[in-house]
Amino acid sequence: MRLSRLLFRIFLFLLPPAVLATAYLYLYPLVKQCCFPSTPTGKPAPFRLLALADPQLEGDTSLPDPNDAVFPHFERLWGNLQIGRDFETLKEDGRRLFVDDLPKALNTYRKMLDLWGNDLYLAHVYRSMQWFTDPTHVVVLGDLLGSQWIGDGEFESRTQRFWERVFKGGQKVPERILDKEGVHSEVLGKDRNWKNRIIAVAGNHDVGYAGDLDEHRVRRFKDAFGRVNWEVRFNLDDSDYATASNDSGSSSPAVRLVILNSMNLDEPAKHEALQEEGLEYLNQKLYWELPSSDTATVLLTHIPLYKEDGVCVDGPFFDYFSDHHGGGIKEQNHLSYGVSERILEGMLGPERSRKGIILNGHDHEGCQVYHSKPREMDLDAMTDGSPLVEEKWEAVKYSEAGPQMSDSNLMGLREVTVRSMMGSFDGNAGLLSAWWDAEAKEWKFEYASCMCGVQHIWWAVHVFDIIVLAIGWIALSEAIVEDLLRPSKSISKEKKTA
Repeated sequence: MRLSRLLFRIFLFLLPPAVLATAYLYLYPLVKQCCFPSTPTGKPAPFRLLALADPQLEGDTSLPDPNDAVFPHFERLWGNLQIGRDFETLKEDGRRLFVDDLPKALNTYRKMLDLWGNDLYLAHVYRSMQWFTDPTHVVVLGDLLGSQWIGDGEFESRTQRFWERVFKGGQKVPERILDKEGVHSEVLGKDRNWKNRIIAVAGNHDVGYAGDLDEHRVRRFKDAFGRVNWEVRFNLDDSDYATASNDSGSSSPAVRLVILNSMNLDEPAKHEALQEEGLEYLNQKLYWELPSSDTATVLLTHIPLYKEDGVCVDGPFFDYFSDHHGGGIKEQNHLSYGVSERILEGMLGPERSRKGIILNGHDHEGCQVYHSKPREMDLDAMTDGSPLVEEKWEAVKYSEAGPQMSDSNLMGLREVTVRSMMGSFDGNAGLLSAWWDAEAKEWKFEYASCMCGVQHIWWAVHVFDIIVLAIGWIALSEAIVEDLLRPSKSISKEKKTA
């Protein structure tokens, strides 16, 4: 059998699984039926937020120093050859070249390929979900980059990869919105550019924890991705909603997005002025500037709220720098109970019934919880002289929170910690829908998620495709060569002799 024919048979045998695997990879939102939760009427929700968390772009900190020689022992071997060193010295240099230099070089190029592929994998998750689910807004919930300790040059390099490779086509939120005095407000759905704008939340790997966060890191994050604290409001475009309230001065129901830098809300902090600025912003948005009762708040931040150990994968944890290095917070899994309580009380408002939801990242495994607390103090204990027991917020898994949500004596709020979009965590994407319930006269929220699969699937499909295409190309080339080398079939005419 001709070699080309054998290769063509192998190519045709491998082609169908390659096509199916590629189709699955690039159409996985369709195959898995990933979509935003719809309204009770089946219509798309007017507010659809694609939530991505913790891409953590790595860079040169995971690679050897580019100024170091790739094969230092080869240079040494060549130098010793030129000066005529003895055989044993040359033999040792050659051995070290293959034992030390070659494995290190291969590992370096493997890591470079891994970083390149990781960028493309993250880009695939973002591009696929944005195309298929058609969000109205997109947020990345912190840890955009992989380390707060990198220098400005590497920060700029990773920022460029973020915008030009991973979130290609994405846009930074315009300064006219970020730096607007007061609060920028617009009609929900009127500006379609929001679909491509990336709302960036600051994480610990972007600006640091309270113990190492400083003005320089905040400033470079702002220049690259936007402010760390800001707000925007979206009003429903329907005159019917504006008259839903008996109050003639009522406005259309609105969703307000509050982007909060939670990295330095706890103490001790390295930069107290920045911490005070963050706490003042929290108080301003959740306590001093009270929106109308038909406005719901979506709080977008990075560090999850406090919860008891065992509710989520990450339990409560704080670590601190030594006194020699300032003694500030070095690492934390949750916000402290005090800060968490402040956020929850402010989200629900003085009437304890305002609607809202909290989205954050940080815990790569993801988690959904419901925080609840009694609405009123125990009046019986106040009258009979019994010691008052301070009621505390309790968090339970959202899937188990039915009793708490149905108890009218409890107030509560939902918190979604979005699972990381990194390949090790299946390339997850969160899908938050919000709509106005005209009958209940309140906002409703629903959340779903969709996973692409581990990054090894992405690699396997593309490597398999390359192999199949290579076999097809070799088969075609071999067939052409075989045709060129085939003897001519023309029959030579012999001269007949008498």
